[in-house]
Amino acid sequence: MAKVFRPSTREANILSKIESQKERTRRLAINSINDCIDSLSNAIAMKLVDDSLVETTNKNALEEQIKIALEKLGRADDFEIDYQVAPIRNLVPQPHVVSLFLTAWIIEKLLNHKDVVDIYGSDEDIYLNIHQQIKKFLPA
Repeated sequence: MAKVFRPSTREANILSKIESQKERTRRLAINSINDCIDSLSNAIAMKLVDDSLVETTNKNALEEQIKIALEKLGRADDFEIDYQVAPIRNLVPQPHVVSLFLTAWIIEKLLNHKDVVDIYGSDEDIYLNIHQQIKKFLPA
């Protein structure tokens, strides 16, 4: 007969605190997007173009599309966010929710934009470039 695992009260409290901290960090990052949305969208667009991960005919349109995605993330509920990032949620061990959302959005939605010629690099390359800029503006 298999042994049934029942965590003690102490273990349950520790696990609950860890999950609460993760959720609090996630909400803080999403809520702080509006404070730096213009500079963040500009920095991400510049980094993607400079590193030749996104080829575009209009850099300003790319920046505007990233700004729209950030605004959408700020208004999205947990289900919408989880649905958007589901295909790539295991891309890195401890992903930042904003970086992961933007990576998924670029891979799925921006690819079909009229001003985007092509998107190069792996999903992880795109994530790392975006995350590099996110770390400068948002809490971890």
